[in-house]
Amino acid sequence: MKKQLLAKLENSKTYTLAVANGMPSAHYDFKPTADVWSFRELMHHIGYGIYWFKGTLIQKEDVAWEPPAVTADKDATIAWLEEAFVVLENTVDKMAKDEESIVGFFGVVDHITHHRGQATTYLRCKGITPPEYIF
Repeated sequence: MKKQLLAKLENSKTYTLAVANGMPSAHYDFKPTADVWSFRELMHHIGYGIYWFKGTLIQKEDVAWEPPAVTADKDATIAWLEEAFVVLENTVDKMAKDEESIVGFFGVVDHITHHRGQATTYLRCKGITPPEYIF
């Protein structure tokens, strides 16, 4: 099971980082409409969601929803995402035999997928073809 979870996580990480890298730095604050997150805020939210859902769904902790300040720019955002994926990867060893934690893991991946889909729309709004989807 661990091998399959790590493979699923690696695919999610690779595609998420490809989407994050697809947006030029100059457009990281782009919003398709005024009432939504900027691309940078959306990517930051994915990273925080990894931390928060890991705590609540996988480790079954009572974690308050307290997102830190949004990352400053593209480089910081990508570093934040990379760090979040490493933290999630490091929990796979601890959860590989716990069915509830495995369900939680897929909840985290589902959340990533949900917002990453939004991010690909932001790329298209800027005339950028998103990276080819991998699974």
